[in-house]
Amino acid sequence: MTYLNLLQSYNLTVVHWLFIFLAVFILGLSKSGIKGIGILIVVILAFVFGEKASTGVLLPMLIFADIFAVVYYNKHAQWHFIKKLLPSMVIGVLVGVWVGNDISEDLFKQIMAVIIIGSVFIMFIMERRKSASVPTNKWFSNSAGFLAGFTTMIGNLAGPISDIYFLAMRLPKNEFIGTAAWLFFIINVFKLPFHIFIWKTITVESLVLNSVLIIPVIVGFFLGAYIVKLISNVNYRRFVLIVTVLGGIIMLVR
Repeated sequence: MTYLNLLQSYNLTVVHWLFIFLAVFILGLSKSGIKGIGILIVVILAFVFGEKASTGVLLPMLIFADIFAVVYYNKHAQWHFIKKLLPSMVIGVLVGVWVGNDISEDLFKQIMAVIIIGSVFIMFIMERRKSASVPTNKWFSNSAGFLAGFTTMIGNLAGPISDIYFLAMRLPKNEFIGTAAWLFFIINVFKLPFHIFIWKTITVESLVLNSVLIIPVIVGFFLGAYIVKLISNVNYRRFVLIVTVLGGIIMLVR
C-alpha cells in the first residue's frame, strides 16, 4: 500500500482531521508544561478512533513530544521523585496490560473521575491551609505511582494523578515540568511493546498517520513553552488545579 492508501484506510472526514490536528496541537501545549489539558486530547481522539484504538494512535505522539520536553526542561528534573514513582508505575502498567478490555469503559471513566475530583479537592484544602509540609510516606507515592501507571496504560490518563502528586510535593513550575517529562518519557517507551505486540494498537497505518501530525505537535510545544514562561509559580499551581478538576468532570459526563 502507498502512503496515501494507508492514510485513506482510516476513512477520515475533514471534520475528523480538524479534530485530530487540534488534539495533537493541545498535546504539544500539554508537554510544554501547560498541565491539566491532556484529558481533552484523550476525549477528542477517542471520539475519532474509539477508546482503545486511540491509545495506540496517541502513544507515539506522546513519546515524540516527550523528547522535546526532556531536552527543553532536562536541567530541572528531580530524579529522586522519578526513582520513587517509577517502580509502582511499572507495576500499574503491567496490571493495565493484563486487565485490558476486561474493565468496563463506563466504570473506568467514573472511577477515574471520582479519584481525580476527590484528589483535587484534597489539594484545594491543602492550598487554603497554606501548609508547607508535603506527604512523605511511601503509601502516598506508591499509590500515586500505581494509579498513574495503570491509567496511562488503559487510556493515557495518568496526567491528573501525576499532576496532583507533584503539586503535593510543592515542586516549583520548571521542576514540576522537567520531572514529569522524564518520568513519562521512560514509562511511555516502556508501554510501546505492549501496544505493538499484545494489544496491536500501534500499526504501520497508525505510524503513517503519526508522521503527518508532527508539525502541530512542535508548534504547540514551543507556543506552550513561551506561555509557561509568563506564568508565575502561584498562578501555575492554581491553573493546574482548576483545569485538572474540569478534566475530571469532562471524563465523568462524556
